Amino acid sequence: MTPTTADQARRLLDLHTQPDILVLPNVWDVVSAQVIAATPGVQALATASHSIASTFGYPDGERIPLDLHLDMVRRIVQAVSLPVSMDMEAGYGNPGETARRAIEIGVVGGNLEDGMRPLGEAVAAVQAVMEAGRAAGVDFVLNARTDAVAHARPDQSRSEVIREAITRGLAFLEAGAPVVFVPGLVARGEIQEVSDALGPQKLTLISVPGASLAARELQTLGVARLSTGPFTQRVALTALQDAAAELIAGGTLPATTRPLN
Repeated sequence: MTPTTADQARRLLDLHTQPDILVLPNVWDVVSAQVIAATPGVQALATASHSIASTFGYPDGERIPLDLHLDMVRRIVQAVSLPVSMDMEAGYGNPGETARRAIEIGVVGGNLEDGMRPLGEAVAAVQAVMEAGRAAGVDFVLNARTDAVAHARPDQSRSEVIREAITRGLAFLEAGAPVVFVPGLVARGEIQEVSDALGPQKLTLISVPGASLAARELQTLGVARLSTGPFTQRVALTALQDAAAELIAGGTLPATTRPLN
């Protein structure tokens, strides 16, 4: 029997509370979603707004039209059988309505950026998304993002930055978000501090090439989820450019190339 949207939402929520960290290599189109979904151990998918925008030639930051963005996410949802979370950026001016439209196409979770707006506004946006889920009968898995670390000013003390991330994260949890996303957090001590403050299986992070701890290490720190944002697309594009350069230089395509499409 095909799972309903409510079933998929419950499954995604359960994956965030299990002892094992949930690892979500982000996807950006149908073929990337199918390849990741077919990878052993993958239990859910998350889209990357930056990568989807790049696919259509738009810069990041809600520059891609929402209709086009949602159409790609719809295609991804329809192409796989796993729960799908959508990067909704900052909500396109109406987080509740954007979440409602996403749920309508089968999305069961999503990222929402606070952009360091006043805390009251950011909390209201979280509440609007959670209300959209309740109205649809779905336990929407909102990954409420705070940019306290990613957008920290150079003159801010590190302790002040971490306190701000914790304050915002706790406010988002109180507003109903199941988990809190803190991009830019890579140092073990800071991760432990934020994880302890938010509680076990409440913190989610992004894996940054050459900077982040391994997923297995993050699991020991109580991190619930690890995603990759635009970096998985960059991995693919790096491999593409490197292969093209080797070919143009007189070589061949990699012998390890697999027929994944």
